[in-house]
Amino acid sequence: MAEKIRIGALISGGGTNLQAIIDSCESGKIDARIVFVGSDNPEARGLERAKKHGIPSFVVPYSEIIRNCREYPETLRLPADFHMEDVLSKQHFFPPGPRKKMEDFFSSRVMAESMLLGKMAGFPFDLLVLAGFMRSLTPYFIDKVNTDPDRPRIMNIHPSLLPAFPGSDGYGDTFRYGCKIGGCTVHFIDYGEDSGPIIGQQAFPIHENDTIDSIKKRGLELEWSLYPACIQLFARNRLRLARETFRIDDKRTIQRTIVHILAAR
Repeated sequence: MAEKIRIGALISGGGTNLQAIIDSCESGKIDARIVFVGSDNPEARGLERAKKHGIPSFVVPYSEIIRNCREYPETLRLPADFHMEDVLSKQHFFPPGPRKKMEDFFSSRVMAESMLLGKMAGFPFDLLVLAGFMRSLTPYFIDKVNTDPDRPRIMNIHPSLLPAFPGSDGYGDTFRYGCKIGGCTVHFIDYGEDSGPIIGQQAFPIHENDTIDSIKKRGLELEWSLYPACIQLFARNRLRLARETFRIDDKRTIQRTIVHILAAR
């Protein structure tokens, strides 16, 4: 019997991808077990899914923490190992902006992340999956989880064929742009907005009579099979990062980080 990895999951809403992962673990499609489910939203329906399956869960109230940081900045007590300059130099989620605005954003998020990391500390895990977690992760959090830069441990699923349409409304953006093909992407998290190395993608045609709702429905059905399949590749140690340089012409080169999928043994 294959050794099972430990998965932690973060959610914000209904948790349909969480359910797909739970079902795949229980059926043996993924050699893994879910050791915790965390949420930024106490009303997330996915928490009930975790409870139904006997999975420990917890909530870190992001909205409340962010509001308190904004209204009572004098109470802000950032972690001793947090360094603003380090975070600002690494992040490429936001374009350069007013220094105060950037500092306020990252300070409040790190306050929430510090609590989140504290909750997660009670549940050792091998892989953290974002299953509809609608919060940006800062370099502070990412570095705490990704202790080996060559072996990332945070995976996400996004509702578009990245790098097209990053952000919170991938299917809506795909529809509004008039694309003929839609899809979803599983990728590792990096310091940008849905810009991490791509693990897997699935595509579907978009027809003239499609609506945003029909596109979302078709996309979700693909997500529920793609995400477990990519997690299983991680569980079987078949994913490897590679940094490659490609020459465009005599003067220009580009660098990219890609995920190699190793053959099954």
